[in-house]
Amino acid sequence: MLEVKQIHTFRGPAHVLHGISLSVHEHEVVCLVGRNGAGKTTTMESIMGFLPAASGQILFHGEEVTSLPVHQRALRGMAYAPEGCGIFPELTVAENMMISRWMSAKAHRRLEAVATGDIEERVYSVFPEVRDLMRRQGMNLSGGQRKMVAIARGIALAPTLLLLDEAFEGLAPIIVKRFRDAVLKIEDLGISLLIAESNLLNAARIADRLYAIDRGEIIFEGKPEQALEDETVMKALRG
Repeated sequence: MLEVKQIHTFRGPAHVLHGISLSVHEHEVVCLVGRNGAGKTTTMESIMGFLPAASGQILFHGEEVTSLPVHQRALRGMAYAPEGCGIFPELTVAENMMISRWMSAKAHRRLEAVATGDIEERVYSVFPEVRDLMRRQGMNLSGGQRKMVAIARGIALAPTLLLLDEAFEGLAPIIVKRFRDAVLKIEDLGISLLIAESNLLNAARIADRLYAIDRGEIIFEGKPEQALEDETVMKALRG
C-alpha cells in the first residue's frame, strides 16, 4: 500500500532524514519507534507531504505521490492525525468532522470499498465517546479528547491508510489502553496504520511490524519481539 524509498528530507538547513525506506501493506499495523528528535515526525510529514522530500520516492497504491500536495494525497486515501492533534479550536467537533466528510465525498473511486456504510457509524464504532462531543468546540476538549477527535476525523476521511503521530504520548495508562484497543478496531475497518511512537512497549502491543529510527536512519526492521531482544534498538531508544 505504501512504499517509501530512500527519502532525504531537510528542515531548513538541517538534513534530518538520511535515506529512509519503509513499507506498509494492506491490513497491517506498522510502528515507527524512536526517541524524541530521531526523525519520526519528519518521516510522517514527508509521507503526508507537509515537508518535501529532497530525493527518493513515495509510492501509494503503486502511484508515485512524492511531489503531490497534501490534499491530493488525502483525496487518494491517506489520512493523518498529527502529534499536536490539529483540531480547529473554534469549530465544534461536528464541524471538524464535516471537513473530512467533505473530502471523502470528493475522493477517488478506489475508496468506495472502504467507505461503505455510514461514516459516522464507523467513527462511533471506534470511539463511541465522540458522539457526546459533537457540539463541543475544539478549545474545550481535554488532551485525550483532542487526540480522540483527531483520529476520528482521520477515520471520517474514509482512508485506506491512517498515519498517527505519537497517538499515546501524554496519556494516562488507562487511556493508553483505550487507544490501543481503538487501533485494533481501526484495523478491523480495513484501514492500515503507520504509527510513530516513542514507547517501544506500547508499539510492540499493537504492531505487526516495527521500524526503529535513530538520527534520521532506519536501524531495525522486524517483528516486535525481535526489537525487544535487539540491544542496538534498546540502546538507541534509551539515548
